[in-house]
Amino acid sequence: MKLKKSSSGPAKIPIDMTPMIDCVFQLIIFFMLTLKIRANEGDFNINMPLGQGVGQSSELPPIKVRLEARPDGTLRNIAIGQRSLGDGPRAYALLNQEVLNLVGRPGAAFSKEIEVELDADYELHYQDVVSAMTACTGKVDEKTGNPVRFVEKIKFAPPRPKKGG
Repeated sequence: MKLKKSSSGPAKIPIDMTPMIDCVFQLIIFFMLTLKIRANEGDFNINMPLGQGVGQSSELPPIKVRLEARPDGTLRNIAIGQRSLGDGPRAYALLNQEVLNLVGRPGAAFSKEIEVELDADYELHYQDVVSAMTACTGKVDEKTGNPVRFVEKIKFAPPRPKKGG
C-alpha cells in the first residue's frame, strides 16, 4: 500500500507567544519593584576641571584638599590648606571633621555654596580619591542611618603631570 506524500510539506504547529510575553513583563515588573538604590552611593555633585582661563563658579574660595601619593599609588598624605592630616582611615576622619569645622553645621544654606577642590596626584589610586570625596561631602548619622551633607559641590584641580615624566 502506497502512502501519499502531502504536497504542502510537514504540518506547521502555531506557537502562541502571548504567555511568553506575559512572563517577560512579570519579570521586568518584579525586578523594578525589588530594586533598592542607596541614596548616599554615587550621589556626588562633581565639577571636572574646564579649560584654561575659566574663573571660579562660586564667589567663595574653595576648600583646597591635597592628596599626595606614594610611588606605588597608595595614599601618602592628605592636606587641607596648610595642615597635614596624614594617611589611612584616621586621616579621612580628620578630613571629615575639618570640613565640618569650616562649614559650621551640616545642612546649612552656606554648605550649598561652598566648594571643595580636590588636588590629587596622578598616580593616586581611585579608591583613595573616592574616600576623600566621601569624607568631604558628609557622613552618615549614627542615630538615624541617614546621610548628613556638609558640602554639595566638589571639583577637581587640573591634573598634575606624572612624576618623573
